[in-house]
Amino acid sequence: VQLQASGGGLAQAGGSLRLSCTLSGIVKDVADMGWFRQAPGKERDLVANIGYGGGATYADSVKGRFTLSRDNSKTISLQMNSLRPNDTAVYYCRARVRPIGSNVGTFYWGQGTQVTVSS
Repeated sequence: VQLQASGGGLAQAGGSLRLSCTLSGIVKDVADMGWFRQAPGKERDLVANIGYGGGATYADSVKGRFTLSRDNSKTISLQMNSLRPNDTAVYYCRARVRPIGSNVGTFYWGQGTQVTVSS
């Protein structure tokens, strides 16, 4: 199982960036997927998550600015608008892979992608 993240980069405050993450290596299982971020000296925190059946949830700090969507069963995209300097962090994609109908799964992480927002 692998997660390939793309996107990120540098933006000015108020600008936008888009992150994508694609899962590979699963055949029959399904995946709940999401994004976390970790700023220097801080813990890794949830940004947004979406279940296999849909329905995204968001951290309070990004509600109304970020939108998480599923492009297909194995790809998610995070549209980040109205970026702020404190959104600067390394963003990590995570998937919980599980048999369909089960709530027990295995977590996998993608490589981090840097998002830097200048003021």
